Formats: sequence, structure tokens, C-alpha cells
Amino acid sequence: MRIKALFCALFCPLALVTTPVPAQSFDSDAPLSAPGWLSDTITRPHANIATTAAPQTITVMPLGQVRLDAVGILPFSTTGLPPDLWADSPPETLARLMLSQPAEGLPAMLGFTQQLALAELDPPRDAGTDAALFIARLDLLLARGALAPARALMERAGPADPRIFRRWFDVSLLTGQADRACAAMRASPDIAPTFPARIFCLARSGDWPAAALSLGTGEALGYITPDEADLIARFLDPELFEGDPLPPLPAEMTPLHYQMLISLGERPPSTALPLAFAHADLSNLAGWRAQLDAAERLMRAGAIAPEEWLAIYTARVPAASGGVWDRVAALQAFDAALLAGDPAAITRRLPDVWAAMRQAGLEVPFATLYADRLLRMPLTGEAAILARRVGLLSPLYEAVAQAAVAQDGPEQRLFAIARGEDPGAAPAGSATAAVAVATAFADTTPPERFTRLLNLGRTGEALLRAARTLGNGGGDMDDMADALRLFRALGLEDTARRAALQIMILERG
Repeated sequence: MRIKALFCALFCPLALVTTPVPAQSFDSDAPLSAPGWLSDTITRPHANIATTAAPQTITVMPLGQVRLDAVGILPFSTTGLPPDLWADSPPETLARLMLSQPAEGLPAMLGFTQQLALAELDPPRDAGTDAALFIARLDLLLARGALAPARALMERAGPADPRIFRRWFDVSLLTGQADRACAAMRASPDIAPTFPARIFCLARSGDWPAAALSLGTGEALGYITPDEADLIARFLDPELFEGDPLPPLPAEMTPLHYQMLISLGERPPSTALPLAFAHADLSNLAGWRAQLDAAERLMRAGAIAPEEWLAIYTARVPAASGGVWDRVAALQAFDAALLAGDPAAITRRLPDVWAAMRQAGLEVPFATLYADRLLRMPLTGEAAILARRVGLLSPLYEAVAQAAVAQDGPEQRLFAIARGEDPGAAPAGSATAAVAVATAFADTTPPERFTRLLNLGRTGEALLRAARTLGNGGGDMDDMADALRLFRALGLEDTARRAALQIMILERG
């Protein structure tokens, strides 16, 4: 039976006598709101809505209940962070600081704040049961498109909480696991799906009549907007609308809308959508150009591994020129020269590929992939200096500084920073960032502006504030110097050195 006919047979009379009920919204994430692009998948209100304005004095929890704020996938043995890092900071303050971190910026800070989001740490002492910090950690990862670690964190916690399930469902949609998401929804009695989510999953399971019935019911009761009903109807039976123009794209695209449009062969470009949607363009179905754009965006945010980005960059031979195609061609030519072990070819190719990587903001992933092999090549002159610059942006930065002899003043200062030594005063006329780094490495005592927080047991809060200051690689000189000093004073030397080297070499500020 044609679905449109089924709609009318079941619901046309009903629509004449039914008064639409306004669609309800159950957003319990306020005042820390969820990402606006999440799909509306859960109908029941979450369990953490306040029932009184009186301050809480006692928190009662059943024995054995998981405290979400304590859930992490990186143990102390991996991070080296003290378990009481959050200690006496207000959970809402930590959550807001977590969400205020930039989605792109200095790679050292992106890596550090992602580590904080994934770390297994004791909850703040004043944490209740609303798990505000845990949800903020998840939303930081989602804002950066770091879907794999976000999914691992959610699966460690268990997606029983509706707020977690909502995010897990969307991550599953964006990473090609829609059937798994729908199976989990069906198997979770505590999860009541909205009409659009229910219809989508019924259709995925092949139960078209039930999907059509749900669409008619939801539309008649006012739980599905006319535009959304039009999209769902096309998703259920696209042949009925063949030749008709597509309805306008949703003002705020959700993964559920996105998946329906993809199934209709109308994949919207992800470049104008939040980073999380770029994962859908990593598959071969999206086309190589879309894959390249998505891989670059996600790599700049630290959301995928450098190896995944490289695999897409080297998948084919570019058949066009300009923009991303020139970057791909430059990297492939350099990669071939390095594989051949040809110093002359490497010397020719290195400046071009480095310029291409700087244009795309991908210097650090490039260094991570190639520094080790590049530094073993017998290069001389400018090529050797550039190879050492690449090495200083890689995990081998300290070994580079220990093994090489600095050729000029700037390189000498970079080597001192890589070794954790005082680089000396920045030359007159130096950029603000250079002065800030020189100041930070001349003094390792905790900066006064953070001392009060440290004395109050709010170390994690201080680190989040410092990370936000350094996040974009530029800013006020004193603020940057104090932020770097804090990392060094707390023993986070590797983070401080990487950040300082990236500030100096990348010159993003």
C-alpha cells in the first residue's frame, strides 16, 4: 500500500476533529543548554529537574550508583592528573569553563582540554546528582567533533540517562551506526522516543505501516511540525514526491534530519554545519572532495587521528588544482620523496608542503606524522632548519633540541624552551607572544592571579581558565605568561613546552 494513501485513510478524518497540541520541549540542561543541533529524540523530562528553590544540604544516593561526574576513560596512570583536581570548585563553574573552551585553536590546548574531558577524576565535593560537569565534558567533545572519544565516554557511563542517550543516539547517526542506535532505543524501557525518532527507527527496521501510523498520529497531535512531516513523508516514500521540489532545509539541522536527507540522495554540505556533522562526510559515499574538507576541519579541531587525515589525503591523485587540491598534491609529492629517501627531492618538496600545511592550519599533525623520518634525512641549509622546526612541533621536540646545534638566535631560544630552560629576554620589538613565553620560562613560581584558586583547592578550575587564555595562541601578554607559568608550576611541563613552541612557531595570535 502506498504510504500517502495510508496516511489519508487513517488520519484525514481525524485531522478534521482534532485540536493540535503544541509540541512540548523537555530541555533539562538549562541553565547550561545542550548543543542546539541535537535531535529531539527523548519525550520524557529528565530526572534532574529541580522541585524546589531551597538550597540542597544533603545528597542521598543508592549504594553502588554511578556518579557520572567521576566517569572517565583515562585513568591517573595515563594522565598523571591528581584525582582531586576538581575538589572545591563549584560544578556549574567548571561546566561553564569547560564549555567556554574554543573548538579550534592551539593544538596543545586542544589536547590538554580533551584530556581533562576524558580523565577519570573525583567529582567536585559539592556535586549533586545532575552531573552538570559530565554533560559539559561531553558537549565539549561534541562541539569539537570528537565523536569517537565522546561515544567511548558515554558507553563507559552507560546511556541510561536520557541526556546521555540523546547525545549517544546522535553520535551513532553521524558515525554510520543508525541501526545500533535504534536497537538500543527499542531495548531501553526507560527511553521514550519522540515521534520523529520512533518513525525513523520503525522505517529502519522495515515496519513501514507502523512508521506511517506514527507520522499521522504525531502530525495530528501537533508533535510534528508541517515542515518536519513533509521531510519524514518523503523519507518514508520518496517515489510519491518524485519531481516535487524539496522542502526548505530545517533552520537548525539535526543529525536525524541529516540522515533522512542523505537517504533521499540530498546530502547537505557539512561545511556550513557544526563540526560533528563532518564525520558523515568521511565515508566514501560523500565523494573525495567532501572527505578532504571534512578531514581538514576535524583535524584542525584534533577530532581525528593524524593517520586518518593522511589516509584521506593520499587516497587518490588530485585531478584538479587550487585550494585543497594543491595541498593534497604538495603533500603527496613530499610523501613520495620521503618514501624514496631522496634528500634532494625532499629539499625541493619540503618548503612547498610546509607552506600548504600552514595555509590549512595543519602544521602540528604534519609534524606528528613526518618529523621522525624527516629528521633522519641528511639535509643541509634551509631545509635542515625547516626540518628542525617541524621536529619542534612534534612529540620529539626535546630530542631535537638536545641533539642539534642552534644556527641563530631564534633557533637558540626555541631550543631553550624545548629543554625547559630560560630562553632569555625577548629581543626588542618582538611579538607579544614571544615576550609572554620568555617571561613564563624565566619564572616557575605560581602566578599571583591563580594563587587564590590553588589555595582554595580549585586547581582544575585554574587550569581551565589558563587553557582558555592560551586557547587561540594569542592575547594579552601578561595573561599568556601567567597561564604558561601555571602549567609549569603544577608540573605540566610537557603541556607548557608544547604550547610555548606552538605559540612561537605557528604565530596564530
